[in-house]
Amino acid sequence: MANPDEHELTYPLADARPQPGATIELADGVRWVRMPLPFALDHINLWLLRDRLDGRDGWTVVDCGITDEATRRAWEQVFADELEGLPVLRVVVTHMHPDHVGLAHWLTQRFSDAGDGPECRLWMSATDWNAARLSSQATTSFGGDSAAAFFASHGLTDPDSLAKVRARSNYYGSMVPQVPTRFRRLMDGMALHIGGHDWRCIAGYGHAPEHISLYCAALGLLISGDMVLPRISTNVSVIDLEPEADPLTLYRRSIDRLASMAAPDTLVLPSHGLPFRGLPARVAQLHRHHEERLALVLKACAHAPQSAADLLPLLFRRRLDLHQTTFAIGEAIAHAHALWHGEQLDRHRDAGGVWRFVPA
Repeated sequence: MANPDEHELTYPLADARPQPGATIELADGVRWVRMPLPFALDHINLWLLRDRLDGRDGWTVVDCGITDEATRRAWEQVFADELEGLPVLRVVVTHMHPDHVGLAHWLTQRFSDAGDGPECRLWMSATDWNAARLSSQATTSFGGDSAAAFFASHGLTDPDSLAKVRARSNYYGSMVPQVPTRFRRLMDGMALHIGGHDWRCIAGYGHAPEHISLYCAALGLLISGDMVLPRISTNVSVIDLEPEADPLTLYRRSIDRLASMAAPDTLVLPSHGLPFRGLPARVAQLHRHHEERLALVLKACAHAPQSAADLLPLLFRRRLDLHQTTFAIGEAIAHAHALWHGEQLDRHRDAGGVWRFVPA
């Protein structure tokens, strides 16, 4: 979703953004890193927090980028030019998606092998650590036979698209080939003491199994991860591993809670887009966005039974590549499921085995 209400948000850094391998200082001991992604969404924001841990001075890294040579090279430039000669002490990951956890193994290994102190540890929610470990070793919703069958059951019938989904059986593993075998668990309400400040862990649901955002009241900063983005809406999808899920309801509850816990003038540090102020306004915008789409789904289903694939042209007006289509159909299912779980829609399987949604 392109945000039509940009005037309700403010961007203190205007259009400034760090180049790969460089940083921008946002507050004392807080630096912004930006890495490229090989997708339509072509970047991810990562964060460096000046830290002292186990008697050692260094840095905490928040999120990692995917596993590829371009990201490794950019990180090496950051290590050489931006860390003041100090090591990475720990790696905090907001959630299990490849652009966030992809290089966690490489980062923790690189700074553990230095041999001059304790291991550099991954810090992450247990749910997302387990999901990442499973996904890096097995076929998941990102591709393979199970994902293709799930998409087909919701109306994606194009043989070429389904063949490509089946062929992507190692899609997650190609970007996250390894996940650290040991980690420190992050939990909702936990406080991480980083650089003389407490960063409160706030768990969120709907986008990932147990996403952790970090809020520092003293600095007025919220590392929102993917839970709240300024110019696009967070992907909220049903996947083949949990085929009857209702992630949209969970997501909407989570962003309300996030907004209630952070001060209204907090500077939000999102994983994609630019740092912004106006968290309450942005949460209200996201609710309006989803309410509009829920209304569209209800209206379409009242006219005729709809599969999730039938709903794609209604919910996504732009042309979609396969990567975008798999996210889009997951999101279409999420909207239909919110109405199904809310008893506004029923669903049944037609003679071809496709789930179709009708008014309750």
